[in-house]
Amino acid sequence: MEYSTFGRHVAMDAWGVDFDLLNDARLLEKYMKVAAEKCGATVLSSQTQAFEPQGATVLVLLSESHLSIHTYPEKGFAALDCYTCGHEVDPMVAIRYMMDVLKPTHAFEKVMRRGDGPIEVTQPDLPVQAVQKVI
Repeated sequence: MEYSTFGRHVAMDAWGVDFDLLNDARLLEKYMKVAAEKCGATVLSSQTQAFEPQGATVLVLLSESHLSIHTYPEKGFAALDCYTCGHEVDPMVAIRYMMDVLKPTHAFEKVMRRGDGPIEVTQPDLPVQAVQKVI
């Protein structure tokens, strides 16, 4: 079987997120696993790290690549990214689910098309800001 090198990588900066949510590594891990499943990815493992005095990092290792979040609760900020290989799993589905969970006041995203030539940076079909207003 021949595998495609094609992949999509979504990077998201979210601002105006609740301090307590951003500071709860275990709760974020739970949501991140749900996000991975919603986008059709296969979760292999996860790792969490809570920081003192605050902050968290969660990494979900996927068969298709990874989903991660790094938080700065004191700033209301979270940096997320999801990279998936192949055409079957859509990383934007995972990121949009996490935006529903985080409910940021502002979010900025980029999508990178990777693995089939020069990296191409694009905007998603429906920006997360618009998704938040619809929900």
